[in-house]
Amino acid sequence: MSRRTSLHPKKGEKEQGPFYRLFLTQLREIYDAEKQLIKALPKMAEAATEPELSKAFETHLKETKDQKTRLEKIFAELKEAAEGETCEAMEGLIHEGERVIEEVDSSSVKDAALIAVAQKVEHYEIASYGTLRTFASYLEYPTIHKWLQTSLNEEGEANKKLSKLAEGTLFGEGINKSAVNE
Repeated sequence: MSRRTSLHPKKGEKEQGPFYRLFLTQLREIYDAEKQLIKALPKMAEAATEPELSKAFETHLKETKDQKTRLEKIFAELKEAAEGETCEAMEGLIHEGERVIEEVDSSSVKDAALIAVAQKVEHYEIASYGTLRTFASYLEYPTIHKWLQTSLNEEGEANKKLSKLAEGTLFGEGINKSAVNE
C-alpha cells in the first residue's frame, strides 16, 4: 500500500482527468478507512462497559462491512482496483481509540471517551462520503451517487445514536452525566 496519495495515474489505471483521479484517490482512502474500522470496532465494543454502547459498536460494524461491500461495487462499476491508498486520518483516530482503551480505567469515563473517538470517526466518514457523493454527481455517476448517499445516511444515523448515548434522552441520563458523577 502506498503511504502517499498520488493524483497521477498508476500503472494499469484508466487514463482519466485529474478530477476523476481525485475521486478515485478519495474512494480508495475511504475504502482503506472502512477496512481499518472493521478491525477496530470489535475492540471498541469489547472495551465499552455500557451494554447499549457495545451494541451500537456491533451494529455499526455490520454497517461498516456493508459500506465496504458497497465501495467494492463502486470500484467494480468504475473498473478500477480498490487498493493503493492508506487512510492516515483513520489510522490516527484508531490509534486514539486504542489509547483510550489502554489508558482510561474509569468505566463511564472510558465509555465517554470511546464515544468521543467514535464521533470523530463518524464526522470524518460523513465528510468523506458527502464529498464523494458530490464528486460522483459532477462526474455523472448516478448509481454511484446513490450508493454513496446510502453510506452517508448510515454515518449520519450512527452519529445521532452516539449523541443520544452520550447526552441521554428524556427518560434517562447519558453516559456523559455518569462520567461527570463518577
